Amino acid sequence: MAGQEERPVYHIALGIEYDGSRYAGWQRQQEVDSVQARLEAALSRVASEPVTVFCAGRTDAGVHATGQVVHFTTHASRQEGAWTMGVNAHLPKDIAVRWVKAVSADFHARFSATARRYRYVIYNHRYRPAVLQSGVTHFYHPLDAERMARAGQALLGENDFSSFRAAQCQSRTPWRNVSHLWVNRYGPYVVVDIKANAFVHHMVRNIVGSLLEVGCGNQPEGWIAELLAARDRTLAAATAKAAGLYLVAVDYPAHFALPQPPMGPLFLPD
Repeated sequence: MAGQEERPVYHIALGIEYDGSRYAGWQRQQEVDSVQARLEAALSRVASEPVTVFCAGRTDAGVHATGQVVHFTTHASRQEGAWTMGVNAHLPKDIAVRWVKAVSADFHARFSATARRYRYVIYNHRYRPAVLQSGVTHFYHPLDAERMARAGQALLGENDFSSFRAAQCQSRTPWRNVSHLWVNRYGPYVVVDIKANAFVHHMVRNIVGSLLEVGCGNQPEGWIAELLAARDRTLAAATAKAAGLYLVAVDYPAHFALPQPPMGPLFLPD
């Protein structure tokens, strides 16, 4: 209407944590439950208008997050407590907002990100877990975490990850830059910690599947380097299960000044 003042637009970023075990992945889909759909429904109730969110990384079915980052725009002016406590009140118990921050219009949860970090948690014990059964992957045979860590160093740097890329991956290129990969043991838990500028589809789970073969002694340490050089997915091990995978952190340029809470999962030290 002529003469009507335009309503201000607010740009908001959120840190999200979720247990993905009962969702068909992050992305909104018809006829199945998704994390995105649940979050958008809760935000829309608090904003009193439809809200669409954009995420840093679209996790697959069964994959968890302690450090997912999303952004959205809205005409609704709300205090920080309304976005956190208000949205959490409308979310199921397995999804939660960890932090909220007003951001500049040039911030984008996906395209502003400079790196993503994942942790894959293996429960390495003779008996399967019960309480954490959806949050870890059970592996029966003893694992040598130090051996796995040494083998994984072959993946550092910018490389063609075709051997660890899902057949249905839609990325234009298999090249990614891995800046950190380490494997640590915390009692019965073996944790694969990997950080890269981005990941091709199933990259972390495919790397973990092959590292498990090295860790239990089925393959030599040098096998990982051979797989990388071969650029052939059929030569690598099976894809590790979704249950143990967590998106734990997303890096952004310092000028956005986003909060950096502990990465988790919460039962592990940072």
